Amino acid sequence: MVTVLILTATVGEGHDLPARLLAESLAQERDVDVVVSDGLAPMGSLAETLNERVPSIIFFRWRWLYDPAFWIVAQFPPTRWVAQTLLGVIGGPRLRKLTEELDPSVVVSTYPPTTEALGWLLRRGTLRTPVCAVITDLAGLRYWAVRGVDLHLVTHPQSIPDARRIAGPKTTIRCVRGLIAAEFYRPRDRALARQALQLPIEGKIVVVSGGGWGVGDVDAAIEEALAVDEVVTVVCLCGRNDALRQRLSRVYHGEERVRVEPFTDVMAEWLAAVDALVHSTGGLTVLESIIRGCPVISFGWGRGHVRLNNQAYRRLGLARVADSRDELRSELASALTQTHHADLSFAELPSAADAVLALAHRAALSQP
Repeated sequence: MVTVLILTATVGEGHDLPARLLAESLAQERDVDVVVSDGLAPMGSLAETLNERVPSIIFFRWRWLYDPAFWIVAQFPPTRWVAQTLLGVIGGPRLRKLTEELDPSVVVSTYPPTTEALGWLLRRGTLRTPVCAVITDLAGLRYWAVRGVDLHLVTHPQSIPDARRIAGPKTTIRCVRGLIAAEFYRPRDRALARQALQLPIEGKIVVVSGGGWGVGDVDAAIEEALAVDEVVTVVCLCGRNDALRQRLSRVYHGEERVRVEPFTDVMAEWLAAVDALVHSTGGLTVLESIIRGCPVISFGWGRGHVRLNNQAYRRLGLARVADSRDELRSELASALTQTHHADLSFAELPSAADAVLALAHRAALSQP
């Protein structure tokens, strides 16, 4: 029996979604037991507070703090070393205790601070269980990629050089599928998707997304999309931000061209149905748009790790980036003339579940 322990953190869909999907795929295999657990709780109350409460303060109250905080923790080498060491010293022994209790064949981490603490244990030889790190960002991979970790799974092939530079030559790095919904890997007729979502069959449709947190300048994005004559409907996906959903519902009450939606689990339908996406937080949603062939514009939250992802999107030509309303207006006009071409090559990638099981089997064979 192979036991896989998946450690996630309920601080964003970029961590929870891959954990859920990977668990579902592994559970379909014979003789595989899957345990999904919150990786922050075992690391102690300080880690929980910093990782769960601080983001909500930065995202919604003191947004200006995000850039300096990110620079101090992830960019400036001396303080980055301190932060990494604290994660290991404080969280490492507690995670080791969890693994000793569950005795998994392999540990998978979808959350960077948890990965960092596990890597700290591996580098010191105090954790014998192989560890797999799941990376869902394109760039800014400090804490995502960690020396000592046996296997790194990335969602963008362009992330491999950065992950290699940070994690070193000994780790295995694989670009895989299976960390987003399976529907994305299958073609979808636009008219049928619009019909399923009760959208107009004709005309241009723009989706504005604030990610799972519902952050960014969604008001400006909606206004700019409405200003485009060809656009017949603007849909705002508010994630789990109920306050944003309620406010926008009041603002656009009676406006037939605007739909305000809560968190959705049918993103594959939305991206098949619409003509462009304006998205604030990068991550998996941009990957999903690329696969669907839906033009995506990153706008409204160019801070911290999103700033680094935006730089990579521009450099690699993977997504459009707008730093102002004027740029957004121009990028929208251009995106709405673009023909959709789904990139189904991602469906040919090896599966994340297979990569994890291969790691577990290699570890079992190497045991005396």
